[in-house]
Amino acid sequence: MDILAITPGKTVADIGAGSGWFTVRAARRVTESGTVFAVDINPEATRYIDQRVQKAGLHNVKTILSKSDDPQLPANQIDAVLLLKTYHEVDKPVALLRSLRASLRPGAKVGVIDRNGNGENHGVSRDVVIHEASEAGYALVSQYDFVKGDGMDYFLVFGVKE
Repeated sequence: MDILAITPGKTVADIGAGSGWFTVRAARRVTESGTVFAVDINPEATRYIDQRVQKAGLHNVKTILSKSDDPQLPANQIDAVLLLKTYHEVDKPVALLRSLRASLRPGAKVGVIDRNGNGENHGVSRDVVIHEASEAGYALVSQYDFVKGDGMDYFLVFGVKE
C-alpha cells in the first residue's frame, strides 16, 4: 500500500476484488475520509463483500458489479488501483485498462500483482502485462519481486503515459 501511496483520504479501486481481502485492508488504510471501490464481475463476490464490510463496520466501501472490459468506476476519482492475482483472469485486459483511464486522477498508480505463467496455470508473463498496459496507454513506473520468495510473483506499477 505504501508503493501505491494508499493513505487516509485516498480513493482506491480493488479490481477483481473476489472475497474482499485487499478491499478490507485498503478501507482501513484510507480511513473513513477515503473510499474503496470493490470491483468484480461476479455478483456473488460483490454480495459477499457487502456482507463482509457490514460485519466489519466499514462504511467507506462501495461494491461495483462491473463488465469484463469496463470496471464501471466513476470518472476522475481514483488515486490507486490494484489487480491482485486477477490480471491473468481478465478476458479483455487492454480494453479494461483503457476503460479504467477515465476514472484515474492525475498521478494515479495502477498496481498489478500476479505470477509468471501462461494463463493455464493461473499466471501471466510480466512481459505480457507490460506490453498490454503500454498498448492501453500506461507506462511502467516500477516493478518488484518481493511478493513471495519463490521468484514467481511480481508487482508492477503503472502510470498513465503523458
